[in-house]
Amino acid sequence: MIRRNQLMGSYGEREAMTVCLELKKEGDFLSFCQKYMNDEDYQVARNALWVLTKTNSKEHSQLQPMLHPLIELAMSADNSSVRRLALNNIHRLRMEEEDLRVDFLDFCIDHAADMEELPGIQSLCIKLAWRMSRFYPELREEFVRTLESMEMEYYKPAVKSIRNKILKEVRSRR
Repeated sequence: MIRRNQLMGSYGEREAMTVCLELKKEGDFLSFCQKYMNDEDYQVARNALWVLTKTNSKEHSQLQPMLHPLIELAMSADNSSVRRLALNNIHRLRMEEEDLRVDFLDFCIDHAADMEELPGIQSLCIKLAWRMSRFYPELREEFVRTLESMEMEYYKPAVKSIRNKILKEVRSRR
């Protein structure tokens, strides 16, 4: 059984993979996520979320019941690493029309366009906002207008790339 002290301190790829392999043997990804993602020690939460990014698609799908708690964590996290890893785990989960949360869509749009935000968070927010807006044409058009209004000289290449890919897809559908 994975213990909290295994998730403390600075983690490298090796430590994350070691815990992930142990977690794979246990097979209880859901309980692991529930137990550690909101830990008061941000490094424990960060490391737990990072370990979960090492799972394969089938293993990660076990976290589907955690979609909304992960969304809550992403929107409330003070630590940018925890926020980015929560968004990364959300991105790997299925999101259906009934999962659409306007507060989360607004969060993603705001953070996608925020020049003070880290590029990894901006990129994930763009991808998630695009996925959520696909359910409603009026939301999609609002999001596209936001993307088009971004002054790209202020953004990093990763953000520019995701934005341009989505705009290209939009233009090909018109």
